[in-house]
Amino acid sequence: MFYDCFSLEEIKFLNINTKKVKNMSYMFCGCSSLEKLDLSNFDTNEVTDMNCMFHGCSSLEKLNLSNFNTNNVTDMRYMFNKCSSLEELNLSNFNTNKVTKMNGMFNECSLLKKLNLSNFETKNVNNMSYIFYGCSSLEELNLSNFNTKNVIDMNGMFYGCSSLKELNLSNFNTKKVDGMQYMFYKCSSKKKN
Repeated sequence: MFYDCFSLEEIKFLNINTKKVKNMSYMFCGCSSLEKLDLSNFDTNEVTDMNCMFHGCSSLEKLNLSNFNTNNVTDMRYMFNKCSSLEELNLSNFNTNKVTKMNGMFNECSLLKKLNLSNFETKNVNNMSYIFYGCSSLEELNLSNFNTKNVIDMNGMFYGCSSLKELNLSNFNTKKVDGMQYMFYKCSSKKKN
């Protein structure tokens, strides 16, 4: 819808009706000048695809998705990819029960310091490759609720998470994983747990 609108700084959604929308993939992709985005009146009840939704929104400093209903979403690949100005992201309201793809979801969110994934359900996810790639400002990451029993790809999962001080993966099930290349590459501050 706004793909590659790289000069757009603000969008006002006054009367938008998204009740029947099923696909929001690439919706704001490449909106690199977008500084504000109010999606409080977005109805996402029917949405199944949020792939690359905010990809490349590199000027976006705040993003409130507390009203998002993600009950039917199956694809969240690269959803926040290169949102390099975001410092905080609270996704505790996200229902990820049906999601199968999360690869690159927070890829290169280099200023992200706080990330709340406390209610993430990942039992159906098969791809987590590069999910936290380049999140170089993250000092904490609680993945104690992550269910990885169906994950096949974990390549580059924490690549470049150079500020992470501790990471508890004791609950990770890696029986089906066939790719772990560069999983912890450049995690220079991390203590093993």
